[in-house]
Amino acid sequence: MTTASAQKQRRWILPPQGAFGIRVLMDRLVGSVHRRGIWGLIVPLVMMVLGGVLRFTHLSHPQLLIFDETYYVKDAYTMMHSGYELEWGDDPNQAFVDGHPEPEDSASFVVHPPLGKWLIAGGMWLFGTENGLGWRFSAALFGTLAVLLCALVAQKMFSSVLLGGVAGLLAAVDGHQIVMSRTGLLDIFLMFFLLAGFYALLLDRFHGRAKLARALATADGLRPAAHLLAYGPWLWWRPWRLMAGLMLGAAAGVKWSALSFIAIFGLMTVLWDISARRRAGIRHWFIAGILRDGVPAFLLIIPTAAVTYLASWTGWLLSTDARYRQWAVDNPSETWGWIPNVFRSLGEYHRAAFTFHEGLGSSHGWESSPWSWLFAGRPVLFFYESRSNGEYGCASENCVQAITDLPNPIMWWAATLSLLVVLFYWIGARDWRAGAILTALAAGFLPWFAYPERTMFFFYTLPFAPFMILSLVYVLGRFLPTDGHVPWHSRRVLWIAGLFLALVVAVSAFFLPVWTGEMITYENWRNHLWIPSWG
Repeated sequence: MTTASAQKQRRWILPPQGAFGIRVLMDRLVGSVHRRGIWGLIVPLVMMVLGGVLRFTHLSHPQLLIFDETYYVKDAYTMMHSGYELEWGDDPNQAFVDGHPEPEDSASFVVHPPLGKWLIAGGMWLFGTENGLGWRFSAALFGTLAVLLCALVAQKMFSSVLLGGVAGLLAAVDGHQIVMSRTGLLDIFLMFFLLAGFYALLLDRFHGRAKLARALATADGLRPAAHLLAYGPWLWWRPWRLMAGLMLGAAAGVKWSALSFIAIFGLMTVLWDISARRRAGIRHWFIAGILRDGVPAFLLIIPTAAVTYLASWTGWLLSTDARYRQWAVDNPSETWGWIPNVFRSLGEYHRAAFTFHEGLGSSHGWESSPWSWLFAGRPVLFFYESRSNGEYGCASENCVQAITDLPNPIMWWAATLSLLVVLFYWIGARDWRAGAILTALAAGFLPWFAYPERTMFFFYTLPFAPFMILSLVYVLGRFLPTDGHVPWHSRRVLWIAGLFLALVVAVSAFFLPVWTGEMITYENWRNHLWIPSWG
């Protein structure tokens, strides 16, 4: 080979002549993935079962509507019976808990999309409306499935059953996810669908690269045709992108804060494809990635997400008396008259809801600034009751039942520190896994800084909580041995990692009573307040 041809080869990042076979390109684009075998299924399932036990045990306790359950659970009930949310009279919670809900006939104005409330309604349809199991079942189910997803995502990203198991363990015992899975709120559904959408795009990354390798590979090992090396093939059919669109649309159907994830994830998947074309030796890899990958990605993901989101409004669309349902009829427009009235009305509903969110600035005792979230500075106290000796099983002079949305502090603080290491590897080593983790964190964290006057709470971090875990697992994986050989210096790392995980599990056991509302002494409750702002 001449020097000129060798320089040209390096310029286009081409493999050596005769090395365009399928195996070579698969290795370049997809990378080697360790055989996982049956353990790749058993380990995530075991972690899911552990998470399920922590989430479903005594799920009906307390038999009260705690914190924002007073909104979403009652909304779910009325949607189950009328298809849309209704107003309630004064002090309706006790009657609801007693099994005698008494909604009014007038439609209510709510500011979150319907899907999360439909899911809560599904649990009440199965187990009834008169107990906490009914209105918390769906949250616990999706929270348990999220543990499985977290393990599978880590296993796929890091090509390691061990690291997938670690991620699943951390998700299973994290108090943040446990509390939100045991409460009839919307955020656990949002987290699940966003994580599922990310997992679908992760699977698409490997599937798309394998498809690109097959399209470029030749049976005789020679270079592909010149037109393929110029721009590369079109890769239209990407089923995992359809699944991602479905999951991300469902996330938006729970809360609008999913929109930032949709935008960031869409950009991320196209950048992955651009990188794949560059590594494959495509000469015009950037333009080809934008046109031949970006356009199909948009057409597969965005319309699917939009249709999924619109489907979540079916109950409202089929109604006649829901709030704003007849707005377009009462407000005819010559300019927008070509739009069907039902969609003009829905648009006005969205405008009103956005205005409400934008102006939400009333003070709250448990609000917190995003600046404090990475340090868990002000978790929300969902439930608190004090008891006297002999009352409801209290065996001390003063007892407490409390539920606080506090993550495992050791795990959360370690994950926050791990972000610096992940950032270092993203900038220094250009590791796509580090970039993906930081991208998801940015999508869930940074947009809140655009609304400094808005009332915000710590549980808004739940959508990116799994990525905090992935960040920590990423760092652990950087220092653990990746093959069967464990030299003497790596054994110390294994011991340290094992002791750290044991500490995390022990801390979770310590905080479990204040995640599940168990009866404890007041002194014990005070021992859980490591930082004054927690109480």
